[in-house]
Amino acid sequence: MTYKTPLELTNHNTDLTKINASVIWLHGLGADGYDFEPVAKQLLKPDALPNVRFILPHAPDMAVTRNNGYVMPAWYDIYGVIPVREEDEAGIKMSQAYIDALIQAEISRGISSDRIVLAGFSQGGAIALHTALRYPHKLAGILALSTYLPLHAKLNAEAHTANKNIPIFMAHGIFDDVISLEMSKVSRDLLQNSGFSVNWYEYRMAHSVCAEEIIDIESFLKQVLS
Repeated sequence: MTYKTPLELTNHNTDLTKINASVIWLHGLGADGYDFEPVAKQLLKPDALPNVRFILPHAPDMAVTRNNGYVMPAWYDIYGVIPVREEDEAGIKMSQAYIDALIQAEISRGISSDRIVLAGFSQGGAIALHTALRYPHKLAGILALSTYLPLHAKLNAEAHTANKNIPIFMAHGIFDDVISLEMSKVSRDLLQNSGFSVNWYEYRMAHSVCAEEIIDIESFLKQVLS
């Protein structure tokens, strides 16, 4: 797979030597890292997250079976319709390995793993959940937006104890017709039944992000990166 260089954002007034935390934010199917650039810029207000670096990677282009083989940015292939009955395990694990490498790159730049948040929307949120729960070193938190837990049957066998207590922000629109609210709630319940702590939020929106949600995301990031 070919990966483009991720977009990186910091507050323009920040001394880069003082960066002490990173948020790796994954976009949804068919989008790219620029999709959440406006949200990241909003969160980088000087009085909010002044010493944080946002990493916005771009998914590689691949043929997506569900979309008649159309080539688009995707973190893994999707078969059939939602709810998901068959999953692209190889593709999910390939994206997991790539995100692991991005985490390691931040660690190599001096950021402690427990100061790194994995975030994602829709398909990107699925990869954020999958990767963070299996990561062998403590992370700061997970933002799982309008998404679900992939390969959930393997969670208990593959989850790493390092992130057993990781804070999880999970949010969904009650009018979402791409990934249903009910499907996301099933994932929430699976996580909670496996002992994970999930902060659950619902918003009057479709498959998107709203202003109220961004305010709650800011509060969550301040909490886990304080």
